[in-house]
Amino acid sequence: MPATSATGDPQYALRILFVPVSGPYGMGEYARSLAIAHAASRRWPGASIHFALSREAGYADDAPFPKTLLASSPTFHSAAIIGLLENWRPDVVIFDNAGRTLQLRAARRLGARVVFISARRRQRRKAFRLRWMRLLDEHWIAYPEFIAGRLSVFEKLKLKMLGRPVVRYLDVIMARADAAQGSPILSRAALAAGTFVLVVPGGGTGHPGAAGAVGQFMAAARALAARGVATVYVGPPDAGAAGADAVDTVLPNWHRLGPLPQAELAELMRSARLIVANGGSTLLQAIASGSACVAVPIAKDQAERIRRCAAAGVAVAAILDAAGIVRAAERLLQNELERAALAERARHLGLADGVDVAIRALAGLLEAAHDRMRV
Repeated sequence: MPATSATGDPQYALRILFVPVSGPYGMGEYARSLAIAHAASRRWPGASIHFALSREAGYADDAPFPKTLLASSPTFHSAAIIGLLENWRPDVVIFDNAGRTLQLRAARRLGARVVFISARRRQRRKAFRLRWMRLLDEHWIAYPEFIAGRLSVFEKLKLKMLGRPVVRYLDVIMARADAAQGSPILSRAALAAGTFVLVVPGGGTGHPGAAGAVGQFMAAARALAARGVATVYVGPPDAGAAGADAVDTVLPNWHRLGPLPQAELAELMRSARLIVANGGSTLLQAIASGSACVAVPIAKDQAERIRRCAAAGVAVAAILDAAGIVRAAERLLQNELERAALAERARHLGLADGVDVAIRALAGLLEAAHDRMRV
């Protein structure tokens, strides 16, 4: 039987290329792209999905989709990206905080629909340059409006003048468990919903200036467990903590799970009494799960994000220091009214599922492309 694309054309398989920023520090862009890629593969089972990644990224070898590995982040390898575009001919290219004008122009020239995801002010300004706006079909802003800021008068004026691209807020990327497989993480870890603190330094540790982030998060988690609080740590081990495994065996309230698939982490977040997270995408996932959160910055751009969440009353800020993290967590655990109010405000924030937003946008791009081909 001939292959059929999402547009219904025989002898054709939909191709989506993801080009996220990647390297030795952080994995927020990759995690976001991966969640969208998994959703796209469910929406269009016959689709071909490909990633362009830095081989310096710790997750590169384990990426579950075909990939092209580069010496560093794709932004710095225009010749390789353009060669991939010319050889593979994707229908849609999603640049997540990555890309150069030459790369976008090549994708456009080859007939691909072009999407750019901005997660920082600098990238947002870049996407609103007239030169880029003419190349983009969609501009997705990675965070909710209350964090990323509303469109400015100048941005609106440019959009009205050019009539493109479509701008959307992704709000928060929440991975979902496969309904057929389920996600029995609570029973595996012998945990009961609403009884534990979840500590998640995230995959973005190791940023310059925050090399000890894992150690601070893990020390805080162990201190909470030693105080009798059921504590779950999800993340990498602290390479600098000698004898950590021996300490773990004598802490009955301590559960060290290591890195988990996003869907299992989401289940833990929905079930936690309190979450201690970094100030990146992990924080937004925690808030979207409707849990009370303590937010700790591990990268420069996270402090302002945490400030806005605290101002909205959906998180409490703490510095990157184990003792400070413990104080903030214990204060909420001992003040049920404050903890419950945080969780209630988080539940009523009404954040959209960014994966759904992305898939609806992709479906619209593909339908529009099919309509143009029929004319």
